[in-house]
Amino acid sequence: MNALRSAAAAPLLDPLALRADFPILQPGASPGPELVFLDNGASTQRPRQVLDAMTRVYEHSYANVHRGIHRLSEECTELYEQARGRVQRFVNAAEREEIIFTRGTTESLNLVARSWGEVNLRPGDEILLTLLEHHANIVPWQQAAARTGAVIRWVPLTDDGRLDLAKFSELLGPRTRLVAVAAISNVLGTVNPLVEIARQTHAAGALLAVDAAQSVPHMLTDVQELGADFLACSGHKMLGPTGIGVLYARRALLEAMPPFLGGGSMIRRVTLEGFEPAELPSKFEAGTPPIVEAIGLGAAIEYLERVGLAAIHAHELRLTQEAHALLGQIEGLRILGPAPEHKGGIVSFVVDGLHPHDAAQLLDRDGIAVRAGHHCAMPLHQHLGIPASTRASFYLYNTLDEVARLAASIAAARARFKRR
Repeated sequence: MNALRSAAAAPLLDPLALRADFPILQPGASPGPELVFLDNGASTQRPRQVLDAMTRVYEHSYANVHRGIHRLSEECTELYEQARGRVQRFVNAAEREEIIFTRGTTESLNLVARSWGEVNLRPGDEILLTLLEHHANIVPWQQAAARTGAVIRWVPLTDDGRLDLAKFSELLGPRTRLVAVAAISNVLGTVNPLVEIARQTHAAGALLAVDAAQSVPHMLTDVQELGADFLACSGHKMLGPTGIGVLYARRALLEAMPPFLGGGSMIRRVTLEGFEPAELPSKFEAGTPPIVEAIGLGAAIEYLERVGLAAIHAHELRLTQEAHALLGQIEGLRILGPAPEHKGGIVSFVVDGLHPHDAAQLLDRDGIAVRAGHHCAMPLHQHLGIPASTRASFYLYNTLDEVARLAASIAAARARFKRR
């Protein structure tokens, strides 16, 4: 995986020790059976360190940033920019100014589709997408194609839910302007070979946009080694708060792109005749930014770095292997996607005679939180010939015992519906 690095000999992670940092995971924190939270692909829980960091800002340092010359504004600005620096180091961006704060992965990808797309796409130009994509990496490009006359091409999958690289190579051509791909599928868990995809994309003269919402929280990411031109991720999927996300883009691209939103902060000068945009990163951060959320994201990154991304990835692999082993023993259950060694900590499945919504509801009665539905990936589910699936997604605080509880609860639900 190279730029999405994992260590085969990663140190063992102790999830029970880490759980003490998460108030919502403590016994009695929520009514009913002890919580087994397996909906991390949608949003993760937050450790006390993140909650405390945000509370400290509100109680001691809060003010608007970049605008005031009083003490609170200067203190809050410093904390806000420290968070940007943490993100820069976390993904190994070459410069701090290449990190743009947004509200999340969705806004980041929309920013690229609007700002870069409308300037660079022409009728007949081609955008390559894959059948694995989340709607956030489909709809903005469909909108861009409708506005510009560009054409979307789709990269198919192999039978086991991996990208068909031979077809990808065939689809790349002289009209390809951009390849947009998820680092990890939010449904199948498939880990895509981004280094090879980047190599072929750049050889064809195109740019690469990466939806890294499911990868940045789980394994080491190096945007320079990867060769990503754009990369987007969300704070709430990596122990941080909602309402904060990141767009990484190479400086040369950001310099050439027009501002996405207009208003305060993103300007250097405004006259009756027009405006001059500010320098990076302010150029793309119009209005009052998500100040405390960005600081919370910085605290989440500090927490993840202390635990170790290699250890997190290795732990999730063990959980995924156990889930495949136990769920695979249940009659009528089919796991979607590739084998554990080709996927992240996501296990989606369907059960004969048991609708995914019914499965999720029955699991919830046992205190197990999973996701049911199309997971914002309707084209993928249509390709698979199913309307919905049940998804269990793991993180650093999940345990092997929780995987066993998941399997036992699904087996019981299957038996109950089979008797009907």
